[in-house]
Amino acid sequence: MDNFGNYPQKPFDPFGVMLFKALQVVAFLFFLALLAMNPQAQSGKIESKAEFLITMGWPDSHPDDIDLYVEDPLGNIAWYHQREAGFLVLDRDDRGAMNDSLVVNGKKISSPIRQEIVSIRGIVPGEYTVNVHYYVKYFTNTPVQPVPINVRVEKLNPTVEVVYADTTMLEHVGQEKTAVRFKVAEDGRVADVYHADKSLIQLTRSVRRNSGPGAGK
Repeated sequence: MDNFGNYPQKPFDPFGVMLFKALQVVAFLFFLALLAMNPQAQSGKIESKAEFLITMGWPDSHPDDIDLYVEDPLGNIAWYHQREAGFLVLDRDDRGAMNDSLVVNGKKISSPIRQEIVSIRGIVPGEYTVNVHYYVKYFTNTPVQPVPINVRVEKLNPTVEVVYADTTMLEHVGQEKTAVRFKVAEDGRVADVYHADKSLIQLTRSVRRNSGPGAGK
């Protein structure tokens, strides 16, 4: 309707146009600066310092102590008495209710997380065995209930690949089960995954005996 003269035409303002364009350029440069300062957020990649990650978890706030054992092809076993063995590293011995809290400024802070993780920091070709063990029940006045144990094996390089993920039930104290066994080829590729039972606790008995009286945790 402007063509018919019903509304007055606004005068062209070159300064306003230039100011608007300048603000657009500044905003674009600011966006580029943010990307340059945080390249990881742009790519979504996380640099890993391990080849494999083996995670064992059981229900949050569960009071009992479940242990993770991992054996490599050379016979090295990572467990709570030997947390570094070959390229195997156990990051924490989670003892359930026994080490789930700390005191900060007189206030007790608890963590509900029940989890143990073993990282494999180099490629040794051959068979790996992952076992779970129901170590101890702390509240003996309550009935024993089966505990679901979630085990996950991830190959981290060059991209994250889930090798195994499943739940194993432990029915009673002292029970040991093989969650998974898998073979790694020389190039780091997982060649086979299976579940034949193999006791790793039997293989650590010499360490237990040499630890002397009260050799538990």
